[in-house]
Amino acid sequence: MSKNLVIVESPAKAKTIEGYLGKDFVVRSSYGHIRDLPESKIGVDVEKNFEPTYEVSSDKVKVINELKKLAKDADVWLATDDDREGEAISWHLKEALGLANDTKRIVFREITKKAIQTAITMPRTINYDLVDAQQARRILDRLVGFELSPVLWNKIRSADRKSLSAGRVQSVAVRVIVDREREIDAFNSKATFKVVAQFFVEGNKVLNAEASKNFEDEISANEFVQKCVGADFSIKNLEVKPGKKSPTAPFTTSTLQQEASRKLSFSVLQTMTVAQKLYEAGHITYMRTDSTNLSGEAVEKAVAQIEAAYGTNYVKTRQYKTKSESAQEAHEAIRPTDFSVQTAGSDRNENRLYDLIWKRSIASQMADAEIERTIATIKISSTPQELVATGEVIKFDGFLKVYMESSDEDDEENKGMLPPLKINQLLPLNYLKATERYSKPAARYTEASLVKKLEELGIGRPSTYAPTISTIIKRQYVVKEDRDGKEREVVEIMLQNNEVSRKVLKENYGTEKSKLFPTQIGMIVNDFLVNNFDKVMNFAFTASVEKEFDDIANGKLEWKSMIQNFYGDFHKKITEVNEDKNAASGLTSKELGIHPENGKKVSARIGKYGPYVQIGESTDEDKPTFVSMKANQMMDTISLEEALALFENPKLPREVGIIDGKPIMIGASKFGTYIKFGDKYINLPKTEDPYTITIEQAAEFIAAQAISSPPLGEFEGKEMSLGKGKFGAYVKHDGKYYNIPKAQEPMDFDKAIALINAKRETESNKFIVEFAENPMVKVLNGRYGPYIQIGKRNVKIPKGTEASTLTLEDCIKLGEA
Repeated sequence: MSKNLVIVESPAKAKTIEGYLGKDFVVRSSYGHIRDLPESKIGVDVEKNFEPTYEVSSDKVKVINELKKLAKDADVWLATDDDREGEAISWHLKEALGLANDTKRIVFREITKKAIQTAITMPRTINYDLVDAQQARRILDRLVGFELSPVLWNKIRSADRKSLSAGRVQSVAVRVIVDREREIDAFNSKATFKVVAQFFVEGNKVLNAEASKNFEDEISANEFVQKCVGADFSIKNLEVKPGKKSPTAPFTTSTLQQEASRKLSFSVLQTMTVAQKLYEAGHITYMRTDSTNLSGEAVEKAVAQIEAAYGTNYVKTRQYKTKSESAQEAHEAIRPTDFSVQTAGSDRNENRLYDLIWKRSIASQMADAEIERTIATIKISSTPQELVATGEVIKFDGFLKVYMESSDEDDEENKGMLPPLKINQLLPLNYLKATERYSKPAARYTEASLVKKLEELGIGRPSTYAPTISTIIKRQYVVKEDRDGKEREVVEIMLQNNEVSRKVLKENYGTEKSKLFPTQIGMIVNDFLVNNFDKVMNFAFTASVEKEFDDIANGKLEWKSMIQNFYGDFHKKITEVNEDKNAASGLTSKELGIHPENGKKVSARIGKYGPYVQIGESTDEDKPTFVSMKANQMMDTISLEEALALFENPKLPREVGIIDGKPIMIGASKFGTYIKFGDKYINLPKTEDPYTITIEQAAEFIAAQAISSPPLGEFEGKEMSLGKGKFGAYVKHDGKYYNIPKAQEPMDFDKAIALINAKRETESNKFIVEFAENPMVKVLNGRYGPYIQIGKRNVKIPKGTEASTLTLEDCIKLGEA
């Protein structure tokens, strides 16, 4: 009997599966995609009905050659992921390896012994509808990117041409962020006065209450507070209402990304990276899904765990219906493969994410929490206006014993239990105060809330969210960062001990943590695309294209006709915009007004290295003068006064002082602002103003740079830090050093994690065989082929010897020879 060759995408998955299938099966990895459209050209023949040209990736030639050798005398089983992307990889493998059309294709949603062995008994062939859906997405996105990006290069000439690109989904995602930013800019914050009161009950217990409505202004708020001087406060009414809380559905891809962001502070990419490891190790089901369904077997196992841990009264089984029309209910939500296992993963973050998935899945099959809500209405003897105190008590915790979903909004509904109260009970007042409060605009997006918004709009699918966000940040259309708030004055009117006082307090507002902000170039590109390609940038249209991909996957639509329907109008529009000399008119400059002293025009503009302000024009007798805008200043919103203030600052470079006989210079380059001290250059954070930085502040930055490893944050329970060595910048973590490629600088927390994980994946790909009984001996993949490593010595493997079959004895003999 010939050997069976099973091909999966991931080497980690290959190791796990091979252990389940036994000696008659060899499991190998394709290391992801093996063919794609060429990088340097469009690769789609529009004249020949959109026929694609695929190329084997240069780094996969060796992989394909090895798989061809193994497939020659074996029965091949294609076992890539059970989604469109996985189906396409199986098809590309069939084509590249020259396999028969009836080559066996197996699918599974979890990597467990039972799931793998069941899949082997139920093979099918490649589903070409799924392949066509993935092909349609890839080709459509290639057409949009390759035809639209050059239009940007031609029309937005002053920007850095190489960094500009457009994409069918990425550009719409940027529009969502830009629209929110403009909504925030246009928001007029309104001040009202919120009234709260605190009473003492039975000596040492406290009752907090508030007015049901805010007062419109200080005058009306003050009138109310004055009326309460000397007034009696008593319980007018007590209303007790039973209620319940129900658990949320098990995780889909997007809800896992959102909750991991809220509870664990994970980025979308970090969530998917960690989830992938848990899946490949067999701990959770497939992590790319938009289904909230649990299989009958999974529900049974969850119920058994709940009964064993908490009792039968905590059980309430449910099946959740996914809101998404495209969701495949035959697939499952993300859940543990074994509910009796409560910890999993090889590091802290894997354990934390697994714990979240376990709790959410278990809670979904638990009883409702029973709540008793109490509303106390408080009468004021001197005015018909009333105060209200609310509280709640949990009568039965139900699913809350395990899990409570977080919210993106500030939680002001955290009501505790009220003290014992009765009708007509007098309430001694501790204080009553009316405080000025400002209305807030809609919140800026985090990565997770952007995913939620895209999902609500029907844009993108589980596999596209993380790469879309990574792309728009990499293209510098969007930045993810923290920003300090501003300070403002608020009025507080306080009644205490029958005396009214007025104070002006200071509060900080507008602090942002890990939010997505559009950059100036991001806003300009967005406006250009919205003005000229409104159909492509339309949310409903983008969602309808996703629906057409679903129709192709379900065999209801032919993929080439779908592309043709899109491309005809799109290509015509490309031609029109290219010929329109005014297509980008007014986008890269904005007139702010006239200089009050010299009468010259003042304008805000976008240049190759960012936004700047210019006084005068090129046609003037004197050359125009210009200065860069500060970080966070935008062409859209900068005023004439703010623009002129920039010219009052000293020009860069400027000297701020001398330390140890060396001058400290603050300068600017196309990469941003910096401190120069001797032969050292230290990048200044974007939040620092290079025109106002003092010698003391500069000295702090220099001292910080002198520390060899500035911290980046904790990963897997251990600190990551940055440093510079003989071979350039690096990230240090757990005693190991990871070199940072120039293209990836500057490095932040998320980039560092991605760098470490990528390096680990590369390292894991090197191993062909490891010997548990002698870890000093390994069979590795090298630049020139497989070799044996014995301690620090490398040993060649004779030609014709299959590296993967070598035993420990074979290796030692070759080493001795």
